[in-house]
Amino acid sequence: MKTNLDTIQRTVMVVEDEIINRQILGHILGEKYNVVYAENGVTALGILGQPNARVSLILLDLNMPEMDGYELMRVLRGDDALSKIPIIVMTSEKSAEVESLELGAVDFIPKPYDSPKVILARVDRSIALAERSTIINATERDELTGLYTREYFYEYCSKLDSYNPLIERDAIAADINHFNLIRELRGPEYCDRILKEIGDAIELIAKSYEGIACRDGLDKFCLYIKSGCDYDEMLDKILSGVKDEVGADKIYLRMGVYRNADKSIPPAIRFDRAFEAGIHMISSYRSGYAFYDTDLRRKKMYNRKLIGELDRAIEEKQFTVYYQPKYNITGDKPVLCSAEALVRWIHPEDGFLSPGVFIPLFEEHGLIDRIDRFVWRESAKFIRHIKDKLGVSLPVSVNVSRLDIFDDNLESELLKILGEASLEATDFLLEITESAYTDDTKRIISTASSLRQSGFRIEMDDFGSGFSSLNMLTSLPIDALKLDMKFVRNICTGPKDLRIVELVRDIARFLGFPVIAEGVETEEQYKLLKSIGIDIIQGYYFSKPLPAEEFEKLIEAEKIY
Repeated sequence: MKTNLDTIQRTVMVVEDEIINRQILGHILGEKYNVVYAENGVTALGILGQPNARVSLILLDLNMPEMDGYELMRVLRGDDALSKIPIIVMTSEKSAEVESLELGAVDFIPKPYDSPKVILARVDRSIALAERSTIINATERDELTGLYTREYFYEYCSKLDSYNPLIERDAIAADINHFNLIRELRGPEYCDRILKEIGDAIELIAKSYEGIACRDGLDKFCLYIKSGCDYDEMLDKILSGVKDEVGADKIYLRMGVYRNADKSIPPAIRFDRAFEAGIHMISSYRSGYAFYDTDLRRKKMYNRKLIGELDRAIEEKQFTVYYQPKYNITGDKPVLCSAEALVRWIHPEDGFLSPGVFIPLFEEHGLIDRIDRFVWRESAKFIRHIKDKLGVSLPVSVNVSRLDIFDDNLESELLKILGEASLEATDFLLEITESAYTDDTKRIISTASSLRQSGFRIEMDDFGSGFSSLNMLTSLPIDALKLDMKFVRNICTGPKDLRIVELVRDIARFLGFPVIAEGVETEEQYKLLKSIGIDIIQGYYFSKPLPAEEFEKLIEAEKIY
């Protein structure tokens, strides 16, 4: 099937001083090609210099007056655009072939021209090869940096391995930390200059270590070089060039290194592993590098396993909800006032899994909402059970993740779950982390305001761990502040942490909502928090998180009903 390119009539230039030879070649090529003629090199250059000249191939005689074929080829070779035109030399001199090849000729047609089909076939083939080469050259290199593009880079990695199978090589993947933010703040032209400087530095490094490099995507770069590089020195070379040329001293580069990369696996996978090593530095505001190792791979495979088992784990109730009591300490004696619902995974093969393993994993992959809904349902059932058995109305704090916030059905889902258990909105305390408020303030405020209008109370969790400003508290729809436990941990030894807690207490009192301190483990912490007027505490000082049955016994023992 013909393509649009097949219907285009190419132009062939015949450079020949003998008029009879020009006529013969014109007759052979005329039915398929547009043919233009020049009797010597000077005339040919005049035609080629015209603005609309589009010559696909040159048939060139060597012996001509004024400017012969050799001199014309030297001139053409010195011009970037004209040097790409394929040249077929017409000669009966065998000795001329070597010099012609060195000057750029792609083929030869012997004189006299007694094989029209052979001549036409050679012209067809040379034009096709040249056009294919032009397309390859256009896609082989990244336009901005001049480095290989990803597809060609991977192919050349395999070639390097086949030519030098005994040389150990490192697969290195680098990218600019928080590049999208820089691009938004400084603009694409500034970022292009940065990328160009990094590309230049990486190309020099690749050459010095007998390797190759590519640009992979917007701000990602790959290096495949001989093992043994000094990575600190490499980072310095790249970043110093950026700073000198662009003045960008706030550019941070992270690198993942897969040392002595396994050549039995495809190059794409080798560099996936390198990027995987570097991604662990995503939250860092500094330059650095990390190595890929088998532990990382095992962790990745294990994470995939957990993700694949999530639905079955929920269905089989491998997850369970624990409750950590919260005590009001404003009176003469602490009083159990609520609890926080905490999910636990009892894996059938691996036993008790730390929430620190699976919670961040499910958050990263957008699956945490399934866990949240499980916890909401189980907590609602437990609250209903306590009401029916003990006549106790004890609210439970449940987590509302970033993913939940952007669910248009969040409020209706919560009310449905409470309705199924014949509960009110006041039976749930909704915990939203401080960092969530800084992601999309308008959306969070809108959602939280709507939830409060429906009767829910909102707790800002982990206050002090995010980036919200204190004056932002005046506009946030919240009912309680929950201090990040790092302040409690150091409250007895660090005067700064104690002062921050006191400052938060004062602000909360002014705005009219209580302060909750979590992670309280010692009597000293408890007494100090009580003395400065903290309202509610939770932590191992009173109780660790408890299974539902044990928490029920605690409620009975506390005699709060």
